[in-house]
Amino acid sequence: MADYVHPEVLVSTEWVAAHLDDPAVRIVESDEDRALYVQGHVPGAVEIDWITDLQDATCRDYIDKAAFERLCAEKGISNDTTVVFYGDKSNWWACYAFWVFKLYGHDKCRIMNGGRKRWELDGRAWSSDRVSPPRGRYSAAEQDGSIRALRDEVLKHCRAGKQLLDVRSPEEYRGERMHMPDYPNEGACRGGHVPGAVNVPWPMNCNDDGTFKSAKDLEKLYKKLHGLKQRSPTIAYCRIGERSSLTWFVLKYLLGFTNVKNYDGSWLEWGNCVRVPIAKGPEPGAFAVPAAPAHP
Repeated sequence: MADYVHPEVLVSTEWVAAHLDDPAVRIVESDEDRALYVQGHVPGAVEIDWITDLQDATCRDYIDKAAFERLCAEKGISNDTTVVFYGDKSNWWACYAFWVFKLYGHDKCRIMNGGRKRWELDGRAWSSDRVSPPRGRYSAAEQDGSIRALRDEVLKHCRAGKQLLDVRSPEEYRGERMHMPDYPNEGACRGGHVPGAVNVPWPMNCNDDGTFKSAKDLEKLYKKLHGLKQRSPTIAYCRIGERSSLTWFVLKYLLGFTNVKNYDGSWLEWGNCVRVPIAKGPEPGAFAVPAAPAHP
């Protein structure tokens, strides 16, 4: 991991096993499949669910600053706590939770490289014990807009021809599939991609054991194969922002991209918006504003 630009954001399963009883460390599991935590989790780990814990119940947004402070306190997290995230799907959801924590300014965030899969492959023990950590004390910052892109910004970014990454499957990118088979309620009216976006599916970041690929392989993927520039403004998106949070993590921390944002509205928002352009097929396409309707 030493070849990454910010290797300190990744920890190994060995490091986690050695810090299970460290009061300055809180292990957090965040999964797509919530049943996994109940079946067995890293001893002492608390669960943070992306819907019930991180999403506002009445507004299409994240929980606000006060709610985030309460969540952290309830999970035994204080401002100086080192929070280590891990989960299923090669840490999709762990990176998503990591990104939300960074949105509210938490300093000491880490990812357990390889997530649940690597912990299992290493033969480490699971626990089904109920975890009730001592309450933390937390004061959050306001949301950091430098790592989050909203729709209007994406429109301007797209119009200017700046770097856009679609991390969904090639079928979703081409417009052949408008939602993932397991998520019929998270589809869009139209299929395709944001004009100008290049397709780099998120699994290309990871090895078979769930760990991240080497810095050399990632450099080759993004810089040589797709010609992305490290200092150019970059926005990544997927369907609802979860897969793109993993790509955001890779670009920002492992490769050192200096200006990269996650568009969490992603295709669920873009594909349902009135009068925003889309592109179909295997090519990025170009930005084109729909013609204004004629009025009698």
